[in-house]
Amino acid sequence: MAQLTDQVVLVAALAAVACGLLGLLVPVAIAHLPEPGPDPERAELEALALGGTLTERQQRRLQEGPKPLYVDVAAAPYLGPVSSVVAAVVAVLVVVAVGVDRDLAVLLPLVPIGVLLAVVDLHTRLLPRSVVSGAVVLALTAALVLWPLSGEPDQLVRGVVGLALGFGLFFVIWFVYPPGMGYGDVRLAGLCGLALAHQGWAEWAVGLYSAFLLFGVPGVLLAVVRRDAGLLKHHFPFGPFLLAGIVVGLLAGGPVADRLATG
Repeated sequence: MAQLTDQVVLVAALAAVACGLLGLLVPVAIAHLPEPGPDPERAELEALALGGTLTERQQRRLQEGPKPLYVDVAAAPYLGPVSSVVAAVVAVLVVVAVGVDRDLAVLLPLVPIGVLLAVVDLHTRLLPRSVVSGAVVLALTAALVLWPLSGEPDQLVRGVVGLALGFGLFFVIWFVYPPGMGYGDVRLAGLCGLALAHQGWAEWAVGLYSAFLLFGVPGVLLAVVRRDAGLLKHHFPFGPFLLAGIVVGLLAGGPVADRLATG
């Protein structure tokens, strides 16, 4: 975590303004996303329901209803201002975590994109492939441009390996238990792995691990408070927690590594 010098404060303020302005455009960007084709799983479940052969999980999936249209998501009240504030706050946290560093060119463009993905996933339980893939290309391009200037010859390689490991880890989880995770989360894990490993392996490990904690602990507590174990079987979007894991990894990865090295 960087010390709060005048330079860091200035860069954080500029980043907050830039990302906040881009955050205002999140509803516009969502409204222009191409709608996915018909959900083959839902069509299959509707056909099975006619024969009364649905399992409990399939019944819950069918009760979730069809995906809202992106134009309807974009029309949510106050979405622009809320997205702007969230993007600005996250930008400040990223600058505080990384400091005044060239690596901000890799991380800060992902902030408004991450806000967009979180909003879409929360409303639709989908992560648009075009947006995730575009973000990966953008981050890789920025990392490639910065590679000769970074002074760390292995930084780009570490980022690419982190992308592959993040994607591979989540692919295995998805392959073993598809109902527990969407394939969009697998793609997003690759992006998160790239952003985190580009900073360091401690950030990568803490960021991805914290995503599971951020996702699981509140759900368990809610189930305990409501005394309803059935809540643990519901399908909740995981993407926002993966994205939050990037911020946690950037903030806590370095201190965790230092603590392990000295303790």
